[in-house]
Amino acid sequence: MAGARFVQELRARDPRRRFEITVLGAEREAAYNRVLLSSVLAGSLTPAEIETVPSAWYAAEDVELRTGIEVAMVDRRRRRVLTSGGEHIGYDRLVLATGSRAWVPPIDGLVRDDGELDEDVVVFRTLSDCRAMLARLGRVRRAVVLGGGLLGLEAARGLAGRGVEVEVVHPADRLMERQLDLDAGRVLARTLRSLGVRVRLGAQAVSYDEGPCGRGLVLDDGARVPADLLVVACGVRPNTGLAAAARLKIGRAIVVDDRLTSVTDPLIHAIGECAQHAEQVYGLVAPAWEQAAVLADVLTDGTARYAGSQVVTRLKAADVDLAAMGDTDVDDLDEELEVLRFADPARGTYQKIVIRDERVTGAIMLGGPETVGTVTQLFDRAALVPLDRRALIFPGVSDAGGPSDPADLPDDHTVCRCNGVSCGRVREAAEAGARSVADVAATTRATTGCGGCRADVAAVLAAARPADRAVEATVEVPA
Repeated sequence: MAGARFVQELRARDPRRRFEITVLGAEREAAYNRVLLSSVLAGSLTPAEIETVPSAWYAAEDVELRTGIEVAMVDRRRRRVLTSGGEHIGYDRLVLATGSRAWVPPIDGLVRDDGELDEDVVVFRTLSDCRAMLARLGRVRRAVVLGGGLLGLEAARGLAGRGVEVEVVHPADRLMERQLDLDAGRVLARTLRSLGVRVRLGAQAVSYDEGPCGRGLVLDDGARVPADLLVVACGVRPNTGLAAAARLKIGRAIVVDDRLTSVTDPLIHAIGECAQHAEQVYGLVAPAWEQAAVLADVLTDGTARYAGSQVVTRLKAADVDLAAMGDTDVDDLDEELEVLRFADPARGTYQKIVIRDERVTGAIMLGGPETVGTVTQLFDRAALVPLDRRALIFPGVSDAGGPSDPADLPDDHTVCRCNGVSCGRVREAAEAGARSVADVAATTRATTGCGGCRADVAAVLAAARPADRAVEATVEVPA
């Protein structure tokens, strides 16, 4: 996703096509939105609908796209890469956007002697992985998802939506422990259980093997969890093998400076999940796309600098609305902080907002779609919070610091955070003739990231169009 966006950003700044661009991708598909794979698994989107840059675009923009081509080595001295097919391809500048790979823990039974995954074990990282899971659904009655992080929960909800009995096995004391506090984790687990996803916490997996009643995951307490299919979602690791072999500096990922340039070689750049900037490795789409735009500026005018990204994590699962941002693991007794909380577990609602110096520095918004946009905007812009703090949790409070209805938001309000699209740009698209969310996406890219803003974009668009011209008024948000 980072590499495809970079090529688009570079061509947009290069109308005379001074740059000869070659794109090499190990996957056989053209660029697609990896964030929406859970929607494909759930059946609310097709693989074709998550394509981000059609192959025809590359040809039209005079960009050489070569899919199914794996790079085996980077030869820095000769400024060329060697493909696994034995071909050398030269470069003046090399951009590494190799992303991450799924991490498979050393648990007995997951990997065969030949190093390949067991036939009943899958990871959930690529479109090929997703297709492999879909191909097995007719033979799967019970599935276990190993890992209760973002990707694991999206996979679990997608499988449950297909009628599969699903259980999430997670070693921590709560789901999404990197983003949620204990109370939020409990509410999320309760919500998922109500949607048909069982949750087992504090459970360490020991092996996956054949038992008296069929295949299952064996836990450290001796329990056996039946599983026709085991989905491994235990996190990812940046793909840094090429860079390490080329003797670039590696921390947790490829170390880059503010120009997104390797600190080892000024002709090599890295963006996305394989890049480490200021000790930070981002695993989300919005920072990757921000980096792509900055690097395109660096290569065309040389003045841009990357200053880091504000991280907002969104869970994209049907009937679960969750956003987490900033630092929420705080001491409630800290007199410099205000911590707002509201919980209604029966309705799947938990909201926590951390305020320091009159600004939102962290928040967990579970089941609160009415105010999440306002809170996210305040966090992104480090803007002053309203005097009446209730407005941050309860919509309709008079001192809301801004309207909660997306249709009434000001033009400068960011409605699509992944792509930095404002309400004003959506309204401009409407004036130019956009009649649907798809039309807006085609001209602004709004909704093509995590997809969480689709309902808000539809509301802004509907309000912007004259009453006698129909637009999308009802939106089915992808899982």
